[in-house]
Amino acid sequence: MTESTTESTTESTTGSAAGPLADLLVVDLTRALAGPHATQMLGDLGARVIKVEAPGSGDDTRGWGPPFVGEPDARQSTYFLCTNRNKESIALDLKDEVDKDVLVGLVERADVLVENFRTGVLERLGLGIEELMRRNPRLVVLSITGFGHDGPEGGRAGYDQIAQGEAGLMSLTGSGPDDPQRVGVPIADLLSGMYGAYGVLAALHERERTGRGTVVRTSLLASVVGVHAFQGTRWTVAGEVGRAQGNHHPSIAPYGLFHCRDGAVQIALGSEGLWKKFCAGFGLDPDAEGMATNGERVGHREQVIEVVEQAFADWDAEPLLARLAEVGVPAGKVRTLDEVYEWDQVASQGLLVDVEHPTLGGLTLPGPPLRFFDAEGTEVTRRDHVAPPLLDQHADEIRTWVGGGGA
Repeated sequence: MTESTTESTTESTTGSAAGPLADLLVVDLTRALAGPHATQMLGDLGARVIKVEAPGSGDDTRGWGPPFVGEPDARQSTYFLCTNRNKESIALDLKDEVDKDVLVGLVERADVLVENFRTGVLERLGLGIEELMRRNPRLVVLSITGFGHDGPEGGRAGYDQIAQGEAGLMSLTGSGPDDPQRVGVPIADLLSGMYGAYGVLAALHERERTGRGTVVRTSLLASVVGVHAFQGTRWTVAGEVGRAQGNHHPSIAPYGLFHCRDGAVQIALGSEGLWKKFCAGFGLDPDAEGMATNGERVGHREQVIEVVEQAFADWDAEPLLARLAEVGVPAGKVRTLDEVYEWDQVASQGLLVDVEHPTLGGLTLPGPPLRFFDAEGTEVTRRDHVAPPLLDQHADEIRTWVGGGGA
């Protein structure tokens, strides 16, 4: 940060300026999910995040529903609420010179600017990278697109499910090769937001050494390819094309979902030692033909599934999970989301936060997945979380602060 911005960025209207990023100002020009998820991550860590929205309608996700909550004349989308905590909102018409001057004032004070416009939009607004860096050489710019900024399809619009399909994820997900399925959350959006925030932090660290900002670019395509993991090298190294095969691991057995008398449980036997423990606990022969090694078991997966489900046939799920824990085998149930949020383990990890919304009152939101502790093991509170803002809620304070006029 420059000396001139340090004091100003702590004057947030969204609660206490605590956390490792408390001295940073983030200008958020994004909408939908990928960019807002990145800026919410930065806000969770204490950064002051000013969300710039379109007048009248705001972020697209304000209209994504049902479900909506609240009174009909002030209803709020639960989709918007999922990814905009710890932010301020100002509505600016970027084709209006007065409003554009407000944005320029924010850019000049900012440490980070995040945008997910289609390629070329900022240039048409007169705020291309060269102009942004001219006005603020220390600025870190995060730019998120659908398929990348360049290349033969660089200008292509990106939406999560399209990216999941194009980046191969759907071909790996589903009951079988002929049943491609999307992941149940917009994972390409979320991953690109996570990678983007990760890139921003790296660029800020580099700025401490160079004194200059930089541009970080990622995309929905890149984010999904970036998590192909063993399925990626399965092709690039071994020449095998992974395909969807339901709830069982392609390279480890037994590892997946298995039925019992009143439902199903999941087990993960990731080592030969666990396989032997499992067999000892359920009266099975670990060295039976076709099952002595993981490679053999993967090659005889259907046989292994049948043997395991026969061993589970007379068990109900809860006592079965208790038995698996006693034996020392990693196992778990498949919970619905209401069960997840009512689980005391989730609460113990700080994964629920209570906030006060201007029109909805008290809300419980899913919380950030990071916790911080000091050297003595005491948890350190990083910030007081604040509800997602109403559209243009902080306009007066922000306009006054940047000297951009307005009421």
